[in-house]
Amino acid sequence: MRPLGADADPAIEVRGLRKLYGSAVALHDIDLEVRRGEIFAVLGPNGAGKTTLVEILEGFRPRDGGTVEVLGTDPYRAGEDWRGRIGVVLQTTGEFEDLNVGEVVRHFARYYPDAQDPGELLARVGLTEKRGARASKLSGGQQRRLDVALGIIGRPEVLFLDEPTTGFDPEARRDFWGLIRDLAASGTTIVLTTHYLEEAEQLADRVAVIVGGRILDVGVPQTLGGRDTEATIVSWTGPDGPETVSTTTPTKFAADLHARFGGEAPGLTVHRPSLEDVYLQMIGAAGATTEGTR
Repeated sequence: MRPLGADADPAIEVRGLRKLYGSAVALHDIDLEVRRGEIFAVLGPNGAGKTTLVEILEGFRPRDGGTVEVLGTDPYRAGEDWRGRIGVVLQTTGEFEDLNVGEVVRHFARYYPDAQDPGELLARVGLTEKRGARASKLSGGQQRRLDVALGIIGRPEVLFLDEPTTGFDPEARRDFWGLIRDLAASGTTIVLTTHYLEEAEQLADRVAVIVGGRILDVGVPQTLGGRDTEATIVSWTGPDGPETVSTTTPTKFAADLHARFGGEAPGLTVHRPSLEDVYLQMIGAAGATTEGTR
């Protein structure tokens, strides 16, 4: 986890946010704060309200109650100056297949008064060698790099990433994570929605879990949902076969096993609850389903 001061200025402040679709409540009195410079991940099953929440933060959708400020401004009433301070990378794009990569970036650069140099930007996202390639010929990972280039070309203070690595192979996903870390290290605040629990654990400074339009918990990945206090499963092979113990002091228990066996315990494994374990437990307890409000 990158060091972030608890007193860092908030980039996003949400209080009592409500959103209705007809009589259906999509968001129930959401309270949320994202500090400047952090990577903040929003997790939840399909229909949990992630997209609605992020679209309100981006200024694309109105709310029905509460207050929302992104960089000190109500997103839905914000003007062009504010929009120049945020970047949005949607889950799917594809409007520029007939242009080459350099043409796409130069075209977008014209929209911003202080746009990054197109050549320097392509180098930053690892697409210099693809400058002359048509956008339609890029691989999935290269396309997402181009999407990020377009999202950050105006030097945004806040960047929204919607499922950025969907469809990536493991190598491409890890390469992309490096790019996201570099952006955060340069001071960009990043709000990330993802279905990949490993992605959230690897990237996020903090994580919010939303189910049924309600925030269940917000915290660092290592402690989310009480993960750090959950019992650990220790297994080994004893004289009469496999044995298993659930314990909150796994280090001490493993040391006792070491002493008992006079060395390594046969077949020793230690399973601490993963972020995925805790997440599935949380949404299961909340009665989450894969259907509901978008």
